[in-house]
Amino acid sequence: MPEIGYTLSSEEHHPNDLVEYASRAEEVGFDFLSISDHFHPWNSEQGESPFVWSTLGGVATATDDIDVGVGVSAPIVRYHPAIYAQAAATAAAMFDGRDFYAGVGTGEALNEHFVGDRWPEHEVRLEMLEEAVEVVDRLWSGEQVSHHGEHYTVENAKLFTLPEERPPICVSAYGERTAKAAAEFGDGFWSVGPQETVQTWEAEGGDGPRLCQLQACVADSEDEAVSTAHELWPNSGLPGEMSAILPTPTHFEQATQLVSEDDIREGSILTGPDAQQHIDAIQEALDAGYDHVYTMQIGDDQEALFDLYREEVLPSFS
Repeated sequence: MPEIGYTLSSEEHHPNDLVEYASRAEEVGFDFLSISDHFHPWNSEQGESPFVWSTLGGVATATDDIDVGVGVSAPIVRYHPAIYAQAAATAAAMFDGRDFYAGVGTGEALNEHFVGDRWPEHEVRLEMLEEAVEVVDRLWSGEQVSHHGEHYTVENAKLFTLPEERPPICVSAYGERTAKAAAEFGDGFWSVGPQETVQTWEAEGGDGPRLCQLQACVADSEDEAVSTAHELWPNSGLPGEMSAILPTPTHFEQATQLVSEDDIREGSILTGPDAQQHIDAIQEALDAGYDHVYTMQIGDDQEALFDLYREEVLPSFS
């Protein structure tokens, strides 16, 4: 049976609000939560960016049974892989008895460049991610680890707090090359929108959970939803690799001046109050090969999405 989830958007909400939304999502009947890991929001209008690992502690105590994933972290620059391994292991231990998905990717300059290290091209970042996953996997074994690799060094490290079950490492991929690599070193697949690259991942032998995010703005009318999404989430309209290379919210604000409300209306964000639009989009993702599909509600009115999903969307997939 497919799993339908809800996004905790760290870019838009205070950590205490995220904890409250997590509890509400469990009450509504969502199967799992995904929470984003950002140092900066995409733009100043979004306005927040709490430390995800602290927020997860609150979520763990405020919920009972709902599964959780972090989608996604980049354990390559801002986080040394050993630090990421400890953070994710602690979070997974706090969700003891639930599924915990550790999403990883090659990251964006927005969240990584500020530590002063060079921001390499994607091919190098993919090599770094593969080595980082190797380090994490070894540390999650509970053994003492020393690692002297091309990108990372670890000396005499041992994690003493580990979950009872090792979390799957789900690798984010948008192109064929990354999807093929993800099939080699990951335990699952993560994407935004029903990207067909999941089929490449499966063809290359990928196995495990397949998670896909949908973006939405549920409002009383399509015009209201488009206006809200354009104000808060115009970055969804940026093409190509711009989201990975722009370094600051100010740069995103400058670039998204080229994104119009019509671009939002014609883009991938689900706008308006029509439940069937959400049902169809979820089904499209399931048909593409995903088994975990989760939705992000843009804007302050999270209850609008909760009401729509409780009354019409979730019953369609039960």
